[in-house]
Amino acid sequence: MKTVRHLGFLLLVLAPTYLRGQEANSGIDLRATLTAQLMGSNQLTAEPRSGSPVIAGSRTIAYPTLKFSEHWFATGAVQLVTRPYYTSNLSTEGYGAKGSVLQSTLNYSRVSRRGSLLVRGGEMSSAFGSFLLRYDDADNALIDLPPQYGYYYAPVSFLAVAAAQVDATRGKWDGRLQFANSSPANPRSIFAHDQYGNWTAGAGYTVHQGFRIGVSGYRGPYLDRKYAYYYPGEAKPSTLPAHAIGVDANWAHRHTSAYLEVQRLVMSYTLFPDFRDSAGYAELRQVLSPRWSIAGRYSLTSINVTGRTNIVETTGSYRPNCFQLLKFGYELRHASTGSERNNNIVAVQYITTFHKSAAL
Repeated sequence: MKTVRHLGFLLLVLAPTYLRGQEANSGIDLRATLTAQLMGSNQLTAEPRSGSPVIAGSRTIAYPTLKFSEHWFATGAVQLVTRPYYTSNLSTEGYGAKGSVLQSTLNYSRVSRRGSLLVRGGEMSSAFGSFLLRYDDADNALIDLPPQYGYYYAPVSFLAVAAAQVDATRGKWDGRLQFANSSPANPRSIFAHDQYGNWTAGAGYTVHQGFRIGVSGYRGPYLDRKYAYYYPGEAKPSTLPAHAIGVDANWAHRHTSAYLEVQRLVMSYTLFPDFRDSAGYAELRQVLSPRWSIAGRYSLTSINVTGRTNIVETTGSYRPNCFQLLKFGYELRHASTGSERNNNIVAVQYITTFHKSAAL
């Protein structure tokens, strides 16, 4: 079971505890994370927002799970988030709320002493990288996201793609293979135009308990004709692939845990040079007591179009009980170009979790 946890299967992330611990062959489970957030930034007072330096936001993610039998189950993840909520929204216009289906899959799993197998089909997040397994506010030790991950127009979006995926483990090895209808850089609805097949693969090795290293990559066309960065005269989207390669590692010992990711992403064009992004982050979390913990993350992204951005983020967390979490965060973003190169962000998150299950 420890090997499966290191792999980070969404079976264990989205499926509840009872799927692993009870004998019932069928059941219903609902888990949810509700976040209330206050964020302050000098970007909020500048154009195009030109408003108050502090703004409130909220995010709710519900994870329903239905287990049909010993091997078959369905999982989902539905999100409702206000705008702006993410730091990437602070410099853009618009207010409101938006709902998204992040996961909706039918799954088959089998576990033995030698290893495990998980086959999934439906709407799911990309299999590239490792941070998407910690996207929930209750799992993310910090408040912000690493710079290569995001909503729209991010090299790795956390929005769902229609895909089929196989995950497997054997001994200390794990692997995954995903075929999707669109790129992690531009997830497309199954009803949208300009859908092109994309491959994503990854593998990992658990050196010893608590220490795993992995590699992943994706390749396939990413543009569509209504994409913000698809310009008149450009070649057909089907002929312009995006590709990425990444290395990740995680380590945990007693009350300390660390994560590392380094990625190289390239998006092809013909009218001008390819978009190239080298990004990475290192994250450390220390539990000080049963209720208190601290975390820090240093991120760097270097883009040939916009230059370099250095990000330092720190967070202190207090846990009143096992269902609630309070996080206090500060972030400094320094860009090598632009009129406002330094952006200071302070944020407070109050997170509460909900969990109910019943056997059928």
